[in-house]
Amino acid sequence: MKSFLFRNVGPLPRIVVPYLLLSCFLLQNCKSAKKSLKRGDYDQSVLLAVPKVNDNARSSAADILKEAYPLAVQQHQDDLRRNENPPDPLRHERAAEIYTKLNTLYSAIKDCAACARLVEARSYFDQERNARDLAATARYEAGQNALNQGGRENARRAFADFEVANAMVPNYRDATRKLDEAYEIASFKVVVEQVLVTSRAYQLSNAYFQDRVNEFLQNNRRLNKFVRFYSPQEATDTKVKPDRVVTLQFDDFVVGQTLLERNTEEVTSKDSVKTGEATLDGKKVPVYGKVKAKLSRNRKTVVSRGLLDMQIRDFETKKTMFQDKFPGEFTWVSEWGSYNGDERALDAPQLRMTKSRELNPPAPQDLFVEISKPIYNSLTNRLRSFYEKY
Repeated sequence: MKSFLFRNVGPLPRIVVPYLLLSCFLLQNCKSAKKSLKRGDYDQSVLLAVPKVNDNARSSAADILKEAYPLAVQQHQDDLRRNENPPDPLRHERAAEIYTKLNTLYSAIKDCAACARLVEARSYFDQERNARDLAATARYEAGQNALNQGGRENARRAFADFEVANAMVPNYRDATRKLDEAYEIASFKVVVEQVLVTSRAYQLSNAYFQDRVNEFLQNNRRLNKFVRFYSPQEATDTKVKPDRVVTLQFDDFVVGQTLLERNTEEVTSKDSVKTGEATLDGKKVPVYGKVKAKLSRNRKTVVSRGLLDMQIRDFETKKTMFQDKFPGEFTWVSEWGSYNGDERALDAPQLRMTKSRELNPPAPQDLFVEISKPIYNSLTNRLRSFYEKY
């Protein structure tokens, strides 16, 4: 067996590095194409072999391509034959899907001159177009039949059928108009009323909460496909008859409940410090000991709490379908202090506190805004979870 001695020949030229990276990529593609061929994934094998052949027509990928493409075509043709017999209107969609795969292979080979010389690829665009037309027709007719039966569930089936018809053939007949018609019948229309606050003093603060709710409705008009939210003004302007009405009201809130705490304690330094000097044998020497101070602490706590009530009512019967309450709380704290005695008795946090001064709490309306933030999060999460099943 021959042995090879590798020497350090310095950095590779810049032009060599990209070439090596490309070679590694193509080699990996070739290996993957071979693995795909072995496990019967002929489409994947073709699509992985094409770029390798395009780079080097003499590579081993050429043999893979020549073997994989006929097998892929045969596999799809077998699927088409099996798909012809069942009296299922959806068979046209499956046929369209198969022809799309065949045309994907054709396009990949057609764009690679070296590949086109190795295999004779065939296009199936006419067959795909015909299958799509048949599929769109079948879905459109199924949608119309469901719509004619009336009712919300039938309208939802109709909506799904018209969607597929449009996907198979864009702008098929009047499927877009039919989609709108089906959606109007299929959807739940929910009006979210203005948030009620019982105190005039906080109406301005409530505007912040109301704006957040309106923003949520604008950005989440369809929490799922068949739930549509409206503000009262939108419902009036568009003459929408709602299915449900969501009422939001602050049942209770306390803004700016103040608690003031004061205490005084004697503190002693953790370590000994120099407290003076003494004369020993005619010489002055430092004297060490622990020092003390009286520390006075002040803590002002301003607590604000609120409770939002949400009721979802049926518009026709006025019956409450669901009710929940969402609490919110915000606590503002100010600490300051003072001391008498030796400053060195205080630790760092105690010393910082003595240099702080009493602060004025935020305005009541600002506190109201703060308690509304967690309430908003709870409210919107509950709306999402409640209407997911609709």
